[in-house]
Amino acid sequence: MTEKTEQEKHLVEWLADMNEDDAFALAKKMLLEEGANPIRVLELCREAMDVVGKRFEQGEYFLPELVLAGEMLENIGAIAKPLIKQGPGGEPKKLAKVLIGTVHGDLHDIGKNIVTFMLDINGFEVKDIGIDVPVKTFLDEINEFKPDVVGLSGFLTLAFDSMKETIAAIQDAGLRDKLKIMIGGGQVDEAVRSYTGADAYGTNAIEAVSLCRNWMGVAA
Repeated sequence: MTEKTEQEKHLVEWLADMNEDDAFALAKKMLLEEGANPIRVLELCREAMDVVGKRFEQGEYFLPELVLAGEMLENIGAIAKPLIKQGPGGEPKKLAKVLIGTVHGDLHDIGKNIVTFMLDINGFEVKDIGIDVPVKTFLDEINEFKPDVVGLSGFLTLAFDSMKETIAAIQDAGLRDKLKIMIGGGQVDEAVRSYTGADAYGTNAIEAVSLCRNWMGVAA
């Protein structure tokens, strides 16, 4: 990541410290008055969310902080998103369909929301089916939405078993060959990918976008 300015450091710090009013005011000023790159501002938000996630893991933050962090992100995203879409040529044709949800037993949605957001602004049609999603709901949604890619999100280690179970059910339903599956969130790594049977894992939203682009044969 490029060297951060003082202003950018403040934004990450204030978001991570739950200083909602100052963080939002600064993000708004950067985006609307100073013409900051909206993708860069969202990347700073993601960095702050990584800090929030670590503090949650260490017991410094609890669920209310996670919820507030998600709200802060949504508010900033509401300003940043239209600025990214103001590119030439209006609304492009969607590249592919992505179904995404947090697996059952897990209530985290910050990472998932960022991935949904980044895929959307990069030209994918995304359907986010929320948190604590039962296996059957994933199967029903796959049959209905017919996605090219399924993203399973989970922050807690117990989510790995849910991911494995969900992917096994997709296989048993005869749907596995029709789509790619990526997993992400928390402590996901190659060992977890192998354990769950996913095609790939991403450690952040940028990687998730790259995976989808590669699978669909879209140049970056």
